[in-house]
Amino acid sequence: MDLPKLAVAALGGTVCMQARNAGEGVIPTVSGETLLTAIPELTTLARVTVETLGMLPSASLDFEFLLSVLCWAKFQAKQGAVGVVIIQGTDTLEEVASFFEYLWPHDIPLVLTGAMRSAAQPGGDGPANLLDACRVALAHHSQQRGVQVVMNGQIHHASNVRKTDSLALQAFSSPVTGPIGLLLEDRVHYLRPPRHRAVLPLPQKTSQKVAMLEASLSADTLLLENILALGYDGLVIAGFGAGHVSQSWAKVIEKIARKIPVIIATRTGSGSTARATYGFSGGEMDLISKGASMAGFLCPRKARTLLWLLIGCQRQDELPRYLGSDMVLHH
Repeated sequence: MDLPKLAVAALGGTVCMQARNAGEGVIPTVSGETLLTAIPELTTLARVTVETLGMLPSASLDFEFLLSVLCWAKFQAKQGAVGVVIIQGTDTLEEVASFFEYLWPHDIPLVLTGAMRSAAQPGGDGPANLLDACRVALAHHSQQRGVQVVMNGQIHHASNVRKTDSLALQAFSSPVTGPIGLLLEDRVHYLRPPRHRAVLPLPQKTSQKVAMLEASLSADTLLLENILALGYDGLVIAGFGAGHVSQSWAKVIEKIARKIPVIIATRTGSGSTARATYGFSGGEMDLISKGASMAGFLCPRKARTLLWLLIGCQRQDELPRYLGSDMVLHH
């Protein structure tokens, strides 16, 4: 029987972590090759190519490294892989997933997974998540679905998934939409058809800087006032409620938006920014009139990723197209 080819890469993260000595904290030490030995069943499902591309906690990943990972994944697709799986830490999993979703040009699935418990802990979830991710990557009906995150028996689309708990096994969810699929009795079940995707070209530059600030009660404007002088090329604000800031912030944002793109998202963790409801100074209607863009359902972190990519490929003028709610919710 000619088994399909599956490509797996390990970047590090909790799934790859153990303590070197008793009483010490866990650190990335387990290679991708070693991780796969914990799931021998996989050898009956596919011919697996595995590489360890990094041994980093996901907080230390950066866009340029991720571009090199993307290059590796594209090469695997050209070499005949029917799916690609990337193992990494969960701290930035939602951001990495959206980064790849904007750039992944192939019909074959790119699936991200990780673990909430280290390889050293009893009941570590890494092997189960990895096997589930491989099943999703190998499933024929995973084609044309872009980038997905598989954790705790659920399949989430890259645009919607968020880490919503710091330590629990059920740390990932997709607010408003819910997961797009489930793994039941080792089978992949999708709850929705594939969604329309818009893929960006690779960024021509990677030196751009995009700041992200969160609105909070009685916050001063000192950092905001220095965004332009510090050389930032874009700004994302995690605003109150439906995308609001204080009057003092709104005045400074107006000056900034004349020079660089400004996106206002919601800090709430769920729901969309408004467009035509609140007219007070610092409300969304006021901010739009001052030149800011509203993020819609896109969370602040993913909005920052999008803006970095758009600036990098000189398409920041297309920002409204990518911030439309249909891009995030339509399946």
